[in-house]
Amino acid sequence: MQPDATPPFREAVRFWLKLGCIGFGGPAGQIAIMHRELVERRRWIAEADFSKALDFCMLLPGPEAQQLATWLGWCLHGTKGGVTAGALFVLPAAFLLLGLSWLYIAGGHLPWLADVFRGLAAAVVALVFAAVPRLARRALKNPLHWVLAAASFCAIQFFNAPFIAILLVAAISGWISTRSQPSAPRNNAEASSWRGALAMASICLLLWWTPILGVATWLGWESAPARMGLFFSQAAVVTFGGAYAVLPYVTRHAVETHGWLTEAQMISGLALAETTPGPLIMVLQFVGFVGGWQNPGSLPPASAAVLCAALSTWVTFLPSFLFILAGGPHIEKIFALPWLSGALSGITAAVVGVVLNLAVDFSRHALWPANSGTDWFVGLLAVVAFLALNRFPSALLTVVVFCGSAGWLAGLWEFLPIGP
Repeated sequence: MQPDATPPFREAVRFWLKLGCIGFGGPAGQIAIMHRELVERRRWIAEADFSKALDFCMLLPGPEAQQLATWLGWCLHGTKGGVTAGALFVLPAAFLLLGLSWLYIAGGHLPWLADVFRGLAAAVVALVFAAVPRLARRALKNPLHWVLAAASFCAIQFFNAPFIAILLVAAISGWISTRSQPSAPRNNAEASSWRGALAMASICLLLWWTPILGVATWLGWESAPARMGLFFSQAAVVTFGGAYAVLPYVTRHAVETHGWLTEAQMISGLALAETTPGPLIMVLQFVGFVGGWQNPGSLPPASAAVLCAALSTWVTFLPSFLFILAGGPHIEKIFALPWLSGALSGITAAVVGVVLNLAVDFSRHALWPANSGTDWFVGLLAVVAFLALNRFPSALLTVVVFCGSAGWLAGLWEFLPIGP
């Protein structure tokens, strides 16, 4: 199927804004919307181009759905189309989550809100466990991939191995497995196009690091905003496999190393991110907001929270624009490098084990909260939510809302005289 004529830029902007507002259901739902609207209904993008771009984005670190939108926008209208599509994919969720984060912090002492988040904790456990088989079907394509997934789970669960070390070993293993495959010959005539990619990469790097350097100059390198800028910049380039892959890395360092927030707050942030459109990795904005509020330094808590949230969002998504705008035009050449695709596929396989470890850790915290026994209500609700997600994969938002409502009703039952 060949695409129809390129649409006017204004019409494309309306579509990207609409997608940013209705993009619920995680990356699978968002990618399905783009395929239905841009390939099948509007016929703006060819099927082959869409599939190739999706394969490329799934190999990159960061949110694949937002990267795909950026590439499709670039394909339609060049750099301005890519920037517009990628930004509008994120902005509605960013503003909505900012308001929800403030509500969470300001109303955290309210019993009814605590009950809602108790129910949402069950939803998060179910969501992460449901993500494991989906990732496995996509990433585990041969026996080596299965070995890498199992080894990564054991390494991080039983030996507390560093996330970066796991990715490095997986990348080397994947590279070795494809070492004998020949690469495509180089074409010297392509040097000028690569110079254009280098120029684009330079601009993106300047935009990426200028806010970090500015905040560090203003508040110092030990301030929470500067440390978050550095940390989330690092996370943006090592977290392959989507949002669920970044969560173990962020949880370990944000909770245990830096002490910006608690694991219970991390679970609540993931639940809030699931209720917003846009990429699930937007949860990192919540981490920035709560971490800034609780570690304000010389700033008022609200100001520090907004600054940290904005900086966390900026450095999380700016690298995606770099990867797509600089690398996207060279998809054919990149896929001609078997060693690179082998290394990236090895990393993606290892991520399956990392996400399984996250599911185990989250369930342990949710079912056995500190200073109390087993929370059977959360356990039963998590099982119900897991079964619902497996039966109706597109009902993610419905499941989240149901779990939050169930938590509120359980709290109301305990409060009323008819309760136990």
